[in-house]
Amino acid sequence: MGTQESDERAGGGTGRRALLGAAVLGAGGAVLGLPGTARAAGTRHGGGHGGGVGSLPVPTVIGHRGASGYRPEHTFGSYELALDLGADIVEAGDLVPTKDGHLVCRHEPEIGGTTDVADHREFADRKRTKLLDGVSTTGWFTEDFTLAELKTLRATERIPANRPHNTLYDGRWEIPTFEEVLRWQNEQTRRRGKQVWIYPELKHPTYFRKLGLGTEERLARLLRKYGKDRKNSPVIIQSFEPTSIQRMNKLVGNPLAVLLSGSNSRPWDFVETGDPRTTADLVTPKGLKEIASYAQGIGPTLDLIIPKDSAGRLTEPTTLVRDAHRAGLILHPYTMRNENPFLPAEFRQGSAPDAYGDVFGAFRTYFATGIDGVFTDNPDTGVLAREDFVNG
Repeated sequence: MGTQESDERAGGGTGRRALLGAAVLGAGGAVLGLPGTARAAGTRHGGGHGGGVGSLPVPTVIGHRGASGYRPEHTFGSYELALDLGADIVEAGDLVPTKDGHLVCRHEPEIGGTTDVADHREFADRKRTKLLDGVSTTGWFTEDFTLAELKTLRATERIPANRPHNTLYDGRWEIPTFEEVLRWQNEQTRRRGKQVWIYPELKHPTYFRKLGLGTEERLARLLRKYGKDRKNSPVIIQSFEPTSIQRMNKLVGNPLAVLLSGSNSRPWDFVETGDPRTTADLVTPKGLKEIASYAQGIGPTLDLIIPKDSAGRLTEPTTLVRDAHRAGLILHPYTMRNENPFLPAEFRQGSAPDAYGDVFGAFRTYFATGIDGVFTDNPDTGVLAREDFVNG
């Protein structure tokens, strides 16, 4: 979510809010392509749907780092499977830079947990301990490697205890660059005969800016190069740092979303600048109104939608959905996963860390709050859950 310095930005944030806000309008069964008699999803905000984000189904199913419940995350194998399983958008890219300034797709700049770098003796001396957003982190970091060096590595499963079946694919795919993702998006759009959407995230932008590797400008240049920097472009941009999204708002015309962590957390850019506000301040009507002045959506953790008690069971929904909609914002919370440890306690079945719980019940509960979409590691489950929800 950003913009170019051209006529695409005429009208500024209002036009883009209207565009992204169209996603919460009446996307009915005809849009979803569901069987039977479907009731309209999202009619709580009115009717009609147009181009851009407004053309997407509601609730929108977003493949979290691809189909990471089935393949190692942030690989083309994971991205393509997400599309095969019906994802409306693919989160193709948690964006971090290399030493020579290329944007690559990794969950974090530390890659010891998502690649085979530890098996490469030639990179043993690259292991470091760094302070990453205030947290001491030991491992190998993308900013210490050239792109050519990273391309010698292969992706591995990040949470093998929960997804032992994913380890079958360890070593199969390399680390993609975001430029490769943009070309892949074009190729997949042609091949599938419909527009493929992506939802990249700028990771730790303040950290990288202090290293002289500012990521917002690099992202904007790539979007302009591929003609995907406009309000109707099929690329939504997200970040946990509000000032990073404000920066993108001045650079490109894409839809933008501010990610929100736990209530007591502070965005790292706020920590660096001495802004005392926490997430709890940002989700007040006043805070949401401010976000709506430069962004079109928010990506809250699911616990901000429905908190859990000390036993991990869901309590009562907050007013966040209502308050965000009143501010003109859409909500794409994160993250739905099928495995027991990631589900609210009442939806777990057994105790095995890799066993599935009653995820359909959890989806139904969250969809009923009025959220406009959700990130999920299992897009096929999300699509089926949406079908159940829309058809009542």
